[in-house]
Amino acid sequence: MLDAFARRLIDPPLDAIGRSLAGIGATPNVVTLTGLGLGVIAAVVIAMGAPLLALLPLLASRLADGLDGAVARATRKSDFGGYLDIACDFFFYGAIPLAFVVLDPIANGVAGAFLIASFYFNAASFLGYAILAEKHGMETSAQGSKSLYFSNGLLEGTETIAFFVLLCLVPQHFAPLAWAFGALCYATAALRLWGARAVFSD
Repeated sequence: MLDAFARRLIDPPLDAIGRSLAGIGATPNVVTLTGLGLGVIAAVVIAMGAPLLALLPLLASRLADGLDGAVARATRKSDFGGYLDIACDFFFYGAIPLAFVVLDPIANGVAGAFLIASFYFNAASFLGYAILAEKHGMETSAQGSKSLYFSNGLLEGTETIAFFVLLCLVPQHFAPLAWAFGALCYATAALRLWGARAVFSD
């Protein structure tokens, strides 16, 4: 819901940094994989019992996630780069809740499973919509220049990052927060399905 607004604020500085990184030889795929590596480090730190400390690699990971597109715009965008980016994003989105489950499986296990399942459903609705949008020649730049069609929803990347930050700040409240956020993810996917029925019905 907030991605379009956030992109208008962050794209100009990201593009400036991206041009600088491209100037010293950075490639989009290397930046993407660096972001994934930082995200995995954040997950490991959470699982080891230091969620607050994990904020630094977590936020650095999301900065890299924004910078890979900026580097691509400064050099050359590729279909594989977009594919790698979305695959790494979903890896990250699953790794953080899993880390909280590993941190306290008794308190967080069921809520964490519910949250990850909601991410799975939401991802399927998002990617399925993108496939059909490509088939119908649809385009959008509301969430910035993307390799895939990004359909909007109640919860998008901006809200998910804010949610992960909140979990790191108050890890003792993971379970109720996971139940609430997971329910909103299910609602997001259901609304996307409803919208797709109107757009893609023959």
